[in-house]
Parts: sequence; C-alpha cells; structure tokens
Amino acid sequence: MPVGQLLGLMLRRFRADLFAWGQEAGYANLRQSHLQVFGNIDWTGTRLTDLAARAGMTRPSMLELVDELVRAGYLERRPDERDGRAKLICLTREGRRVVVQALRAIRQIESMYAGEVGAARFQEACLTLQELLRQGSVAPTRPSATELASATPRRRR
Repeated sequence: MPVGQLLGLMLRRFRADLFAWGQEAGYANLRQSHLQVFGNIDWTGTRLTDLAARAGMTRPSMLELVDELVRAGYLERRPDERDGRAKLICLTREGRRVVVQALRAIRQIESMYAGEVGAARFQEACLTLQELLRQGSVAPTRPSATELASATPRRRR
C-alpha cells in the first residue's frame, strides 16, 4: 500500500482504539471527533482559530466540538491575557484528568502495537516517522497538552 494510505489507516485505527478506551473508561459523552480538540489543545489554553488550524478543520466545525466539550464540562473559555478581545479554550480540571488518563491509555495502546509486531520493529517505525517529520516542514513547533501533561510533575493532595 502507498504510505499515505498506510498512515491514514493507522491513524484511523489508533483513534478507534483510543476512543474505545474512552468508552470503556466511562466517557460515554465523548465522540471520536472530540479527539481533534484534545489532541491539539495546549495545556495552558489555545485560541479557537489555532485549534482549528492544527486539526485541519474549519473554524465553525471546531467551534461545534468545543461547544459540546464546554457543555460536557471538559473545556472552558477564558480571556486571553495577551489580547483582551480574544478567548482561550482551556481544559477544566475534568478535561485535564481525561488527558492524563488518555496518556496512560496511549501507552497501553502503544504496548499493544509493539506486542503485535515486536518492540524493536515498533520502536524503529516510531523513530522513522519522527525523522521524517523532522526533515519535513510539518514538524510540531509547540508541545501539545499531552506532552505537557506527561512532563508535568503530579502534586499530591
């Protein structure tokens, strides 16, 4: 198969696996399309236009997803301190909990994939994809909420 088809199908499989985890974990109010928001939001908040651009979606389509997640209690709108006219879309405490739990699920999904093809082959595939991203112009330029969440030390309460 051509690489584009392989990548598209693998992304679809990954999203289906992650969505299935969410359903099993009790997040019945989440839809698979909500992954577009959680996968592109910054830990400190993101403007709607930036969320839409990162997800490759139109602003109205992203707005619909954000509105649903606000109503569900996963997101909230806050004033952007850098621009008083703008709003930031921010994770609520429950939204952050979902992201942290999703990170754990992603590690389990990756372990499952590594078990299917062998750990060395899976690691090599990941390294190859990372190198292709570094060489191209689409390399991520900002840490995602999931990267920040995994790097943020947890405080005990």
